[in-house]
Parts: sequence; C-alpha cells; structure tokens
Amino acid sequence: MTTFLNIAQQQPTGADAAAFAAIFVMLGFFLLIMFGISLLICFLLYSCQSRIPREYRTLEPGLIFLLLIPLFQLIWNFFVYQRIAESYKNFFDAHGRTDVGDCGKGIGLWLAICTVLSVIPCVGYVTGLAALVLLILFIVKAFELKGKVQSILDQPHPSSPPPSVPPTST
Repeated sequence: MTTFLNIAQQQPTGADAAAFAAIFVMLGFFLLIMFGISLLICFLLYSCQSRIPREYRTLEPGLIFLLLIPLFQLIWNFFVYQRIAESYKNFFDAHGRTDVGDCGKGIGLWLAICTVLSVIPCVGYVTGLAALVLLILFIVKAFELKGKVQSILDQPHPSSPPPSVPPTST
C-alpha cells in the first residue's frame, strides 16, 4: 500500500511530460488528417449533388457539410445518402431513364447502418471496414451518375432549333 502511495505522489519527470506532449501532438495530427478526409468526402458528395438541377434535388448541397459534426453525422448519414440517391432518381425518372436502378439508395442505406454499427466495440472493426467499402462504392456510383446527368444536360432540347451552320462557299 505504501509503494502505491509513494508512486502516486511522485512528481512527473521531464521524460513523462515529453511523452505526454508527443502523444497529444500525434493525436492532434491524426484528428487533423481525419477531418481533412471527412472534408474531402463532403466536397465530393457536394459536387455530385450540385450537378443535379435544383427542381430535382431533395437535399441542398450545402447541407452535406453537416456530416462534419462528430456525433450528429451518425444520424445525418441516413438523410444525406438516401436523399442524394433520391435526387438522382428524380432527375432520371423525369428524363425517362430507367437504366440507372435505385441510384445507389441501397448502398447509401447500408453505408449509414454500418457507420452506426462501427461505434460498437468489437463489431466496429468489421462494420467500419464495410462502411469504408460502401462509401467508396457510393462515391463511385454518384460520380458515374453525375456524368450521366451532365451528358443529358449537354444534349440539345428537342424543342429548340438546331444550331445554325454558316453556309460554305464553293
């Protein structure tokens, strides 16, 4: 008992303070990298959502950045990924395209579920890895759909006259 009290009453040495400082610096660096990755993911999702014309959106693109709020993002995931998929589905349905499926809605739902389950100890390792894979799949799907939206928007409307071609002199 006296040895424990003696150890507890000892003053920290310079080596202990340096070790604590190193741990805090590494923790801060890790958190900064994680924030940067989260910011990149939000920006990628923002660019996909902003490509959809406003009348088809079910979520404004700026609201995607609410995913940066630490605990709130566990709930907000269910809204963001579902609504991005619904926005794409609204756009393609309005343009008569049925070849796009559910536009990633199922992937987004499972991504949100795996993200919530990833905070559970022991189970979190597997579901966290699954969430990472599903996130990559969702972003790839969103960029594929973004390209299809752009190709539809670049096509001339059938009601507009064809572009005039200047006559060539022969």
